[in-house]
Amino acid sequence: MTLLAHPSASVPGATAPGPGAGRQVWRRLRTRPAAVAAAAVLALLVLLALAAPLLAQLAGQDPNAYHDELVDSARGGVPLGSFGGISGDHWLGVEPGTGRDLFTRLIYGARVSLLVALGATVVQVCVGVAAGLAAALGNRFTGGLIGRLTDVLIALPMLVIAIALTAVVPPDFPRPLLLILVIGLLGWGSTARMVRAQTLSLRGLDFVDAARLSGSSTLRIARRELLPSLAAPVITLAALHVPGNMVAEASLSFLGVGVKPPTPSWGQMLSSAQTWFRADPTYVLLPAGLLFVTVLAFTVLGDAVRTALDPRAGSRLRVGTRKERAA
Repeated sequence: MTLLAHPSASVPGATAPGPGAGRQVWRRLRTRPAAVAAAAVLALLVLLALAAPLLAQLAGQDPNAYHDELVDSARGGVPLGSFGGISGDHWLGVEPGTGRDLFTRLIYGARVSLLVALGATVVQVCVGVAAGLAAALGNRFTGGLIGRLTDVLIALPMLVIAIALTAVVPPDFPRPLLLILVIGLLGWGSTARMVRAQTLSLRGLDFVDAARLSGSSTLRIARRELLPSLAAPVITLAALHVPGNMVAEASLSFLGVGVKPPTPSWGQMLSSAQTWFRADPTYVLLPAGLLFVTVLAFTVLGDAVRTALDPRAGSRLRVGTRKERAA
């Protein structure tokens, strides 16, 4: 029996693991200016979110402190001053109606948005990988059951189901954790389908047959032989899940069933800003702009990771080096 060194040459989307492959992927990412710019934007955003308490202390502001003297009660609570009340004390102005500092609420809102998006992605990947492997390696009944469940999850309108689930949960349950569980447990279908398809392609290769003939159990084969080969497509899909999860969190918070006040969230800020877009457009543009830039950066970086892990697949966004676009 001829043993294959690794299945990456036979399965689309798979890249051989190891230090050499990692350096190769990193080299491809560095040659894509859009990917570098997206990574820099996300790194800055993550740094701001992690340093939110320190930055709030540096600015001398509490994100939940009301400042009635900074809003014009005669005009319904419009911030005093230009551009939403920007000043040396309030770097991005204040929130209409309450006078809360907008800069600190935005950076604390970034923590919630990133936490929910990344946490939901981890849940999607863990459940999806486990379900996909069970569907491909289990018996016919298990595979059929998981396959039908996956089809149902993909077909269901996730936002409608998420609204129903988050609305019936007791209000004292931590909302960020609730959003992570709801978005993650409703969104693992595409990961399971991809893992199942890749596993069915891999399990007939010689290196898997050799492991089976050597007496390895199904669990050991999945852990030692299949998971390393599935790493590249799973990482790619996870990177593309993050922006969708961030939009889902913002949508649920916008509709009033996500993060509850006084905890700040970009979606929640957009929900309250819809009544102020004429009187104070800054309050609308800042959270909307941050959400747009973040989702765009995650999308561009996820697409770059996909093409770096599988160079045979062209970029869907048509971004990269001039040489790559010309080819």
